[in-house]
Amino acid sequence: MRLEVRENVPIWVQGLAPLLAILISLVLCSLLIIWAGKPILESYALLVNGALGSSFALSETLTRATPLIFTGLAAAIAFKAKLWNIGGEGQLYVGAVFATVLGSGLVTLHPILMIPFLMVTGALAAGVLLLIPTLLKNYLRVDEVVVTLLLNFIVLLFVNYLLEGPIQDPMSMGWPQGRPIIDEGQLMPIMEKSRLHLGFVIALVAAFGCWIFMKFTLWGYEIRSVGLNPEAAKFAGININKTLIITALLSGGMAGIAGVSEVAGLKGYLTLDMSPGFGYAGIAVAMLAMLHPLGVVASAIFFAGIYVGADSMSQGMGIPSYIADVMVAVSILMVLISMLLVRYRITKG
Repeated sequence: MRLEVRENVPIWVQGLAPLLAILISLVLCSLLIIWAGKPILESYALLVNGALGSSFALSETLTRATPLIFTGLAAAIAFKAKLWNIGGEGQLYVGAVFATVLGSGLVTLHPILMIPFLMVTGALAAGVLLLIPTLLKNYLRVDEVVVTLLLNFIVLLFVNYLLEGPIQDPMSMGWPQGRPIIDEGQLMPIMEKSRLHLGFVIALVAAFGCWIFMKFTLWGYEIRSVGLNPEAAKFAGININKTLIITALLSGGMAGIAGVSEVAGLKGYLTLDMSPGFGYAGIAVAMLAMLHPLGVVASAIFFAGIYVGADSMSQGMGIPSYIADVMVAVSILMVLISMLLVRYRITKG
């Protein structure tokens, strides 16, 4: 048996493949529900209702999806250039730290200027962090997977130090949390009596902007070319090192904005448990979206809906909420298999 590259795969097949993969994953996960002795349809109905069944449920799903869109874009952009950025979690926290330092009173601007200022500085700081493994990859051939992964732990330890000292809120009574973001730097809510904030709108704009950038600009073409075939891209005159540096700044910047959004929009201050793993989940979001920026939005909402709805399903049916993690993992596995089958056909060797 061997794999043979398919030629001229219809667009509708490429779009249908991940949907079928998700459907298959739901069928497979239903076996766990049966194992728990619960009815499948009623359990999934509770999951959907908990995620989308009311304005509050929908707002919670979109709130959870907001950082996933940013980290999903970070992973999708980097992976397009075969820059394996596993450091979204650390980059997210770097963006959050800069938002805390600059947005808690050190800089005071009008809200129209303050919010973009925090977004840009957080994005630049996170982008510079990703430049470290990128430059090591470019000039010393160091594996960026290892470096970006280890940087996550270094950043988290550094954030812990900052929250215990330099940026700790003096009114927190010793609790490790950062000073609050001033009113001018906070992202306003966009739904009454909900936690959904302006960060979600910014995430949608970012996804659309990344799609335009990747599809219609010269830099986007170069990023895609380097990812498809670096040797051919180099032969065509594309500067590989420069392209990877641009990729790193853009990818790290998206993850950094996720941190700014969470601090300035959701909590108002930085804590060490601010992210339950958004940086790592963004990789799954990007893979489910097949690295398409617009697909990242739908993928992030899907994952967020599973996590939010799983709580409702757990409370209503007594099913462990950990099934959400299983559903996400199986979905990714099925999507990867579908991507393989769309690109290749299995033939006899």
